[in-house]
Amino acid sequence: MALSTTRELMTTAADASRGQGAFNVIHLETAEALVAGAEQAGLPVILQISENCVAYHGALEPIGLACLAIARRASVPVSVHLDHAESEDLALEAVDLGFGSVMYDGAHLDYDENVAATARVARYAHDRGVYIEAELGKVGGKGGAHAPGVRTDPAEAAAFVAATGVDALAVAVGSSHAMTSRSAELDVELISRLAAVVEVPLVLHGSSGVSDENIVAAIRAGMRKINVSTHLNGFFTAGIRDYLRADEAVVDSRKYVGAGRSRMAAEAGRMLGLFALQQGPSSSH
Repeated sequence: MALSTTRELMTTAADASRGQGAFNVIHLETAEALVAGAEQAGLPVILQISENCVAYHGALEPIGLACLAIARRASVPVSVHLDHAESEDLALEAVDLGFGSVMYDGAHLDYDENVAATARVARYAHDRGVYIEAELGKVGGKGGAHAPGVRTDPAEAAAFVAATGVDALAVAVGSSHAMTSRSAELDVELISRLAAVVEVPLVLHGSSGVSDENIVAAIRAGMRKINVSTHLNGFFTAGIRDYLRADEAVVDSRKYVGAGRSRMAAEAGRMLGLFALQQGPSSSH
């Protein structure tokens, strides 16, 4: 299966009224785990590289090209996406590297500046056939930078999409980034109102803090791209911890990192099935 575009995956999800999983890459082994999980589930996945991930690796190109190579070898459709880029230059670099999509995050700007910057990135991306996501109504939890309780206004969201030409919109509906408990309550009624007036797919950021039941309700209300990072990272870390507890003498990092990779793959596959509405929500995860 060749590398897919995010547009292809999102169009398929929207046409089927289901959710498309978009999972964050931290390093090579997480990319491998996420694709393995997608292959186990027989479902597509979007690999996401955040601006924070780029900072960790020191540059976009090495981890970006690695993810593109993994995607090309996958037996299911896989696209590669730049997540939460506040730098316009970084967004343009991802387009030039061959990413299927970029998210330009201008939510830290005032509304008019956000529109202008997002439109610039959108034009560059569209001229090269690349899908673009943006954010309106700051999604909370990033280092405490955003006030709690922020919600995206439907009329403003519709106007923002029309003014910028973006292909997908991340909206604030009650979730927060980096949550380690799945206790966030989504405003499903607001999701329905947004889906009724916004003509592009809606994106749920901060899904790690949302229960299976709430995610399924959000998808049924019109949410289409479901971003997960912290929740899956927890499975990776738990696999490593369990291995090291069982074998304190191990020195070959491939053994315990491999255990983390396997644990993450299983949960990634389960979540993809949940988002595709192929299985009922479970309270055990």
